[in-house]
Amino acid sequence: MENTSQPSSKKIMITYGVILAAVSILLSVFSYVMGNVYQPHWSIQLFGFLVLIAVIVYGIIEFKKQNQGYLKLSEGIKIGLGIAAISAVIGVLYFVIFATVIEPNYFENYIEFQRQTAIETNPSMTTEQIEAGLNMSKPFMNVGFFAGIQLIMGLFFGFIVSLIASLAMKKTNPYQE
Repeated sequence: MENTSQPSSKKIMITYGVILAAVSILLSVFSYVMGNVYQPHWSIQLFGFLVLIAVIVYGIIEFKKQNQGYLKLSEGIKIGLGIAAISAVIGVLYFVIFATVIEPNYFENYIEFQRQTAIETNPSMTTEQIEAGLNMSKPFMNVGFFAGIQLIMGLFFGFIVSLIASLAMKKTNPYQE
């Protein structure tokens, strides 16, 4: 007789979501300590993305293992999106604390960073052109906008990774309808 008990997807999502959030926050803290908070080195960003892939894939593998080796596409996507959502929510909470308590001048400093970058990369631009560009971006320089983008991007990449991993790992249980 087949065991029909379903593994706890909620437990897996919470466990791996917290792990992904912790690693992401550690990378953010590392960038801050190294003075690269406004433009993290490409290697940090790549490592963060590889960690996102690894944690989501491993969470889906863990669910499949606990489910007797079976995985529906919808289950895999649900697990991966759950991991990404929990990680993104914790990451947003960290960012809110970072931008309001740890680095309360974050957005002013970010605008100044953009100004210096524009001057260095486009020396032929006039001061007025640079200021016009910065003024266009100022309405988006707030915690709410950045938090929303962080949530959307986390869910987007979580979905893509979950979809690909679930398609690769899906295995239907012949004893279920």
